[in-house]
Amino acid sequence: MKKYTFLFIAFLFTGVSCTDLDVTPEDAAAADEVFQDPAAYTSYLAKLYAAYSHTGQDGPSGQPDITIVSDEGFTSYNRVYWKAQELTTDEAVIAWTDAGIQDLHQHSWTSENQFVRVMYYRIALIVSIANDFLTQSTDENLTARGIVGADYDNIQTYRAEARFLRALAYWHALDIFRTIPVVEEITVDLPTQSTPDELFSFIENELNEIEPLMVPARQNEYGRADQGALWMLQAKLYLNAEHQIDQPKYTECLTACNKILAAGYTLDEDYRSLFMADNHTSNELIFTLIADGKDAQNWGSTTFLVHGAIGGELMNAADYGVDGGWGGMRTTSALVEKFPDETGDIDSRAIFYVDGQSKEIEDLLTFTDGYAVPKYTNVTSGGVAGSDPTHVDTDYPMFRLGDTYLMYAEAVLRGGSGGSEGEALGYVNALRERAYGNDDGNITMAELDLPFILDERSRELYWEATRRIDLIRFGQFTDEGIWPWKGNVKEGRTTESFRDIFPIPASDLLANPNLVQNEGY
Repeated sequence: MKKYTFLFIAFLFTGVSCTDLDVTPEDAAAADEVFQDPAAYTSYLAKLYAAYSHTGQDGPSGQPDITIVSDEGFTSYNRVYWKAQELTTDEAVIAWTDAGIQDLHQHSWTSENQFVRVMYYRIALIVSIANDFLTQSTDENLTARGIVGADYDNIQTYRAEARFLRALAYWHALDIFRTIPVVEEITVDLPTQSTPDELFSFIENELNEIEPLMVPARQNEYGRADQGALWMLQAKLYLNAEHQIDQPKYTECLTACNKILAAGYTLDEDYRSLFMADNHTSNELIFTLIADGKDAQNWGSTTFLVHGAIGGELMNAADYGVDGGWGGMRTTSALVEKFPDETGDIDSRAIFYVDGQSKEIEDLLTFTDGYAVPKYTNVTSGGVAGSDPTHVDTDYPMFRLGDTYLMYAEAVLRGGSGGSEGEALGYVNALRERAYGNDDGNITMAELDLPFILDERSRELYWEATRRIDLIRFGQFTDEGIWPWKGNVKEGRTTESFRDIFPIPASDLLANPNLVQNEGY
């Protein structure tokens, strides 16, 4: 079992149960008393980190942060974010019938969809916690509470990390909703809606301001953000800027990528080990969401990804270190056909379970229709099962070096300065040499183009919550691009371009007259 001194300190707060960006934690009235203890700031920051995967104050469930749906497990930030990025694409379908979940792959969601609502309110929750943490840790409050010396210095680092986590949530909001309020402090006033340009600028400025305040890359405690995580978020912000705010920023993307490439991260020798129960030992992972079967139990994150991908009569859950499958997610033939074969013997990244499964999907609600994808597993690289058969030890790899290689190559091909085609080709082929075990999969400069990059990102990063935003950036998500069952048609069909972004939940429009619905909804 993994031990982390920072993230699993008992929380001193009952958390936030919110539907707006201006809700104060329930214990705020006692803040002056609680925050006289420097450890309270550590605990509060731990709550902010945990809000990306945990669902409430008790593990695996109990005292939920959000009560707008009946199943607390659905409200895990990372679980609902993964669904938004994967179930809407060619990489994943799901057999479940929960209200609204089939709408995701069918591209028929509305502003009443419960998963859209949970995503919106999860972002609001993280922003609220971050804002209150920053309020509690101002110089004025620290001085009044007698926080000085090393404790004061530590809290300054915590503040930078809180701002990073808030910026990360806002970047997800920019991608998914495009226009939501930017709120930097707790207030009773109804917030006004920000434009995409304003939201982008806020994120950009925050990251620039806190960069020198963050712990240097690879130097922070495992599971906490450092400069490497910040540079990854910058790279992603700039890579998608042309589509999101109509301003190409590929040179800025390369600047961030080059900082990561110079920081000492290295590719893991074994691709599959990146998704195993001991992946915390990998030097490829730049920022992860910690999972621990004993000390961080929840029904989201990688517990969802491991159990949800196991089902049918032939898959043995014990082979993946867990006590059962949930019969949920599989993939479409569109992903399978991007690989040279489906066994993984040629390209080891092809992690499909095919026995008893059909490649083509006749029924979205039948688990054996579509190949299973046991990419995430609760077994270590040495073959040892995780510490708990229900709640997994596998950390979620939010940012990793392999993605940096592909962002670098794409930014070069899109005309960014600060990189070279030769280096771009070298980075792509490094990933392919790992996948093939030799140079048989290497490509030439003539083969390195943008369509290849889109397919290679799918081969390298499938089920890592990048596919939707990648397809949007390449113009292949809605009115271009077809895959099985897209639009609720077996062969697939194009869908309306307004679905490149999600709607503002109807409940928030009713609560805040300052908000305007996204076009098309």
